[in-house]
Amino acid sequence: MTAAEIGSKAIKVVAGLILAVLLLFVAYVYAALHFSFSKGDRVGYVQKFSEKGWVCKTWEGELQMLPVPGSIPERFPFSVRDDAVVAKINATLGKKVSLTYEQHKGIPTNCFGESEYYVVDVKTLE
Repeated sequence: MTAAEIGSKAIKVVAGLILAVLLLFVAYVYAALHFSFSKGDRVGYVQKFSEKGWVCKTWEGELQMLPVPGSIPERFPFSVRDDAVVAKINATLGKKVSLTYEQHKGIPTNCFGESEYYVVDVKTLE
């Protein structure tokens, strides 16, 4: 085998490894975004909701959850990826709402949202 053949084979192996790593990363991100770790509902008042980010614009919010009498109020940070849900939340600001969310663990970057909780539906309770 000549040096040129060995070099050509090495380049193909390195390119194949880079492609395999890239495909594994894409598969991981897809799985992290489309398979939820948990699902549920939270009830309270949306106290903060805004579009954030320098490059990756995401909608981030905080729900002030209704406390049990005598306990400290809890805040629930969330992200929204769907424009229809963003419009629903903006229409219910100041009202008691129930947010249906999905928790996605292990998302590799903030470009998909700062929180691991993604709101998928909103219901007004008042």
